Parts: sequence; structure tokens; C-alpha cells
Amino acid sequence: QVQLVESGGGLVQAGGSLRLSCAASGRTNNGYAMGWFRQAPGKEREFVAAISWSGGGTSYADSVKGRFTISRDNAKNTVYLQMNSLKLEDTAVYYCAADIRYGTVVGGAVSYWGKGTLVTVSS
Repeated sequence: QVQLVESGGGLVQAGGSLRLSCAASGRTNNGYAMGWFRQAPGKEREFVAAISWSGGGTSYADSVKGRFTISRDNAKNTVYLQMNSLKLEDTAVYYCAADIRYGTVVGGAVSYWGKGTLVTVSS
């Protein structure tokens, strides 16, 4: 089992930046790929970014490419999402996710989910 706890959400003005963190605990030595998803009010949860265990592979949704950066520190069992140039449409609950298979994270059918952290972008 893997437990995921997100932090770093909050209220930010459009054009601003936030960095989300996701701390993993449990059987993290199995080499999990990690990802971030988000769900805006009234919308379905959508893929944001993913990173492989080594960090050598990353994927991004088209809507965040060039603005968001996913990274990880395996020594700290933590994955990050640096969000720059935030837009109103980035407002959502952001969820951390983990799975053994990198492709599964990108596809969204992951094994483990965090409870989410709210990001609100204001004008």
C-alpha cells in the first residue's frame, strides 16, 4: 500500500505561481511512477502531468505545457508540481497519483490516489 498526501494548495492571483507537493509513504521502494490530476467544479477529473520513477520520463497535458513542471525527489519520497503563469481555468482540486506503471499513470487508471488539495486562481 502507498499513502499520498498533497500540500501547497491555496489562493493565488492569475499570473502567479504555486508549488504543490505530494509526500508518499508505505511501500514506496517499489519504484512508483507518479502523477498529478485535477478536477474543476462540475467537470471530470483530468490528467495534468506524470513522471517516471527515475524522473527521466515526463508527460504533460497540452493545457499546462510550458507552464507546469513535474519533478520528484526519491530520497524524500516526494513529487512536486511547479505551477507558473496560473490561469483562472487552472482552479481545481489537484490530486496526486501513483502506480507501478508509468503508462497507467498517464492513462489515469492508477492504483493510489491522494485526497487532493484545492488551488483557486482569482482575477
